[in-house]
Amino acid sequence: MARLELTADVLVVRLAWWEKAVARRGSLRVPLGAVAEVSVQEDWWRAVRGTRVRGLKVPGSLCLGEWRHRDGRDFLALAPRRGPVVRIELRPTAPFSRIAVTMPRASEASQVWREAALRTGASRTGASGVRPLSASGPSSRP
Repeated sequence: MARLELTADVLVVRLAWWEKAVARRGSLRVPLGAVAEVSVQEDWWRAVRGTRVRGLKVPGSLCLGEWRHRDGRDFLALAPRRGPVVRIELRPTAPFSRIAVTMPRASEASQVWREAALRTGASRTGASGVRPLSASGPSSRP
Protein backbone atom coordinates (compact mmCIF):
# COMPACT_ATOMS: atom_id res chain seq x y z
CA MET A 1 0.00 0.00 0.00
CA ALA A 2 1.03 3.63 -0.42
CA ARG A 3 3.42 5.15 2.14
CA LEU A 4 3.86 8.74 3.30
CA GLU A 5 7.37 10.14 3.73
CA LEU A 6 8.50 13.58 4.89
CA THR A 7 11.68 15.26 3.74
CA ALA A 8 12.87 18.68 4.85
CA ASP A 9 10.44 20.46 2.54
CA VAL A 10 8.38 17.85 0.63
CA LEU A 11 5.62 15.39 1.46
CA VAL A 12 5.96 12.28 -0.72
CA VAL A 13 3.28 9.67 -1.33
CA ARG A 14 5.23 6.58 -2.45
CA LEU A 15 3.20 4.13 -4.50
CA ALA A 16 3.93 0.45 -5.09
CA TRP A 17 4.47 -0.62 -8.70
CA TRP A 18 0.92 -1.94 -9.07
CA GLU A 19 -0.52 1.26 -7.58
CA LYS A 20 1.43 3.32 -10.11
CA ALA A 21 -0.06 1.21 -12.90
CA VAL A 22 -3.63 1.48 -11.56
CA ALA A 23 -3.45 5.21 -10.76
CA ARG A 24 -1.51 5.91 -14.00
CA ARG A 25 0.98 8.13 -12.20
CA GLY A 26 4.22 7.98 -10.27
CA SER A 27 4.77 8.87 -6.67
CA LEU A 28 3.18 12.16 -5.64
CA ARG A 29 5.31 15.04 -4.30
CA VAL A 30 3.82 18.11 -2.59
CA PRO A 31 5.77 20.97 -0.99
CA LEU A 32 5.15 21.13 2.77
CA GLY A 33 4.26 24.79 2.35
CA ALA A 34 1.15 23.67 0.46
CA VAL A 35 -0.14 21.62 3.42
CA ALA A 36 -2.99 23.43 5.16
CA GLU A 37 -4.21 20.77 7.61
CA VAL A 38 -3.47 17.18 8.56
CA SER A 39 -5.92 14.94 10.40
CA VAL A 40 -6.31 11.27 11.26
CA GLN A 41 -9.68 9.58 10.82
CA GLU A 42 -10.94 6.10 11.58
CA ASP A 43 -13.78 6.37 9.02
CA TRP A 44 -12.21 5.96 5.58
CA TRP A 45 -15.38 6.93 3.71
CA ARG A 46 -15.26 10.48 5.11
CA ALA A 47 -12.20 11.13 2.93
CA VAL A 48 -13.98 10.21 -0.32
CA ARG A 49 -15.80 12.92 -2.24
CA GLY A 50 -16.67 13.38 -5.89
CA THR A 51 -16.35 10.83 -8.69
CA ARG A 52 -13.42 8.73 -9.84
CA VAL A 53 -11.56 10.17 -12.83
CA ARG A 54 -8.65 7.73 -13.02
CA GLY A 55 -7.73 4.79 -10.88
CA LEU A 56 -9.71 1.99 -9.33
CA LYS A 57 -12.63 1.70 -6.95
CA VAL A 58 -13.59 -1.65 -5.46
CA PRO A 59 -16.54 -0.96 -3.12
CA GLY A 60 -15.59 -1.59 0.50
CA SER A 61 -12.04 -2.71 -0.42
CA LEU A 62 -10.05 -0.09 -2.34
CA CYS A 63 -10.12 3.51 -3.56
CA LEU A 64 -6.95 4.34 -5.49
CA GLY A 65 -6.39 7.23 -7.85
CA GLU A 66 -7.84 10.62 -8.65
CA TRP A 67 -11.32 11.83 -7.72
CA ARG A 68 -12.84 15.03 -9.12
CA HIS A 69 -15.37 17.23 -7.31
CA ARG A 70 -16.65 20.79 -7.47
CA ASP A 71 -13.72 22.17 -5.43
CA GLY A 72 -10.98 20.43 -7.46
CA ARG A 73 -9.26 17.05 -7.37
CA ASP A 74 -8.30 14.61 -4.61
CA PHE A 75 -5.76 11.80 -4.59
CA LEU A 76 -6.83 8.74 -2.62
CA ALA A 77 -4.97 5.58 -1.62
CA LEU A 78 -7.50 3.96 0.71
CA ALA A 79 -7.83 0.35 1.80
CA PRO A 80 -10.70 0.50 4.33
CA ARG A 81 -9.81 -2.57 6.37
CA ARG A 82 -6.13 -1.69 6.77
CA GLY A 83 -6.30 1.02 9.42
CA PRO A 84 -6.92 4.73 9.93
CA VAL A 85 -6.68 7.36 7.22
CA VAL A 86 -4.29 10.30 7.19
CA ARG A 87 -6.19 13.13 5.48
CA ILE A 88 -4.07 16.03 4.21
CA GLU A 89 -5.88 19.18 3.13
CA LEU A 90 -3.85 21.29 0.69
CA ARG A 91 -3.84 24.96 -0.22
CA PRO A 92 -5.23 26.10 -3.61
CA THR A 93 -1.76 26.30 -5.19
CA ALA A 94 -1.22 22.53 -4.78
CA PRO A 95 -2.02 20.03 -7.55
CA PHE A 96 -4.75 18.42 -5.41
CA SER A 97 -7.25 19.68 -2.83
CA ARG A 98 -6.82 16.65 -0.58
CA ILE A 99 -4.60 13.60 -0.24
CA ALA A 100 -5.90 10.67 1.80
CA VAL A 101 -3.80 7.59 2.55
CA THR A 102 -4.55 4.54 4.70
CA MET A 103 -1.87 3.80 7.27
CA PRO A 104 -1.62 0.23 8.57
CA ARG A 105 -1.07 1.24 12.21
CA ALA A 106 -2.48 4.09 14.25
CA SER A 107 1.02 4.93 15.52
CA GLU A 108 2.18 5.65 11.96
CA ALA A 109 -0.85 7.84 11.33
CA SER A 110 -0.22 9.78 14.53
CA GLN A 111 3.44 10.22 13.67
CA VAL A 112 2.70 11.65 10.22
CA TRP A 113 0.20 14.05 11.78
CA ARG A 114 2.71 15.28 14.36
CA GLU A 115 5.63 15.60 11.93
CA ALA A 116 3.57 17.48 9.34
CA ALA A 117 2.16 19.79 12.01
CA LEU A 118 5.66 20.58 13.30
CA ARG A 119 7.09 21.16 9.85
CA THR A 120 4.27 23.35 8.60
CA GLY A 121 4.05 25.33 11.85
CA ALA A 122 6.34 27.96 13.31
CA SER A 123 8.64 25.35 14.84
CA ARG A 124 9.79 23.99 11.47
CA THR A 125 13.08 22.15 11.76
CA GLY A 126 15.80 21.96 9.16
CA ALA A 127 16.09 18.18 9.00
CA SER A 128 17.56 16.80 5.82
CA GLY A 129 17.02 13.55 3.96
CA VAL A 130 14.00 11.29 3.77
CA ARG A 131 12.44 10.24 7.06
CA PRO A 132 10.18 7.26 6.39
CA LEU A 133 7.35 6.67 8.83
CA SER A 134 7.80 3.90 11.35
CA ALA A 135 5.67 2.21 13.96
CA SER A 136 7.96 3.33 16.80
CA GLY A 137 5.84 6.34 17.77
CA PRO A 138 3.09 6.36 20.42
CA SER A 139 -0.14 4.67 19.44
CA SER A 140 -2.54 7.35 20.65
CA ARG A 141 -4.09 9.63 18.07
CA PRO A 142 -4.14 13.42 18.46
